[in-house]
Amino acid sequence: MVPAKTAAPLVLTPAYWDDACKHLMKKDRVMKRLIPQFPGACLKTRGDAFVTLARSIVGQQISVKAAQTVWDRFALLPKKMSAGTVLKLKVDDMRAAGLSARKVEYLVDLALHFDSGSVRATAWEAMDDEAIITELTGIRGIGRWTAEMFLIFHLMRPDVLPLDDVGLINGISKSYFSGDVVSRSDAREVAAAWTPYCSVATWYIWRSLDPLPVEY
Repeated sequence: MVPAKTAAPLVLTPAYWDDACKHLMKKDRVMKRLIPQFPGACLKTRGDAFVTLARSIVGQQISVKAAQTVWDRFALLPKKMSAGTVLKLKVDDMRAAGLSARKVEYLVDLALHFDSGSVRATAWEAMDDEAIITELTGIRGIGRWTAEMFLIFHLMRPDVLPLDDVGLINGISKSYFSGDVVSRSDAREVAAAWTPYCSVATWYIWRSLDPLPVEY
């Protein structure tokens, strides 16, 4: 018997990407050098709000590599990753996949919010960034950083500047300040030239540290 083919996950890219790259290369000397190093690469989303937030929770306070390893183990537990299937998982199995007790609590709370319909996912497209951040940070385990990752990687908002992101601050330090310590104020000054495409510039700063794109 020939196995049934499963549909490949839908991968979307931002319509504004090319315009953003042209703008950044014109306005910023580092971007002019950095962007051509990654031809054809850009931000992608798989279009699943729950999975994006769940992956963000799994990735909190651990390296990208460790987060991918834990996620790969966790993703094998349900037949399909969704709020409903996560609520049916056993805590011991989730812990065995490498999740801390707190992250298990956060993932369950996230699943409850989605399963009950208490998050207004259908309204997000019409809401501004700060309104979405306010709503998402009302869910346990989701702070501003996680909400900003969601804005970038799921909603693909073009002008998000995640100042709590260690990679962004480190990348600005290396690319703009020869490795010197960078304050949030310093980062904002650098990013003034990036507006209205801070998300895109941030993505390329991440690439300067790790050529492998992060996807949530």
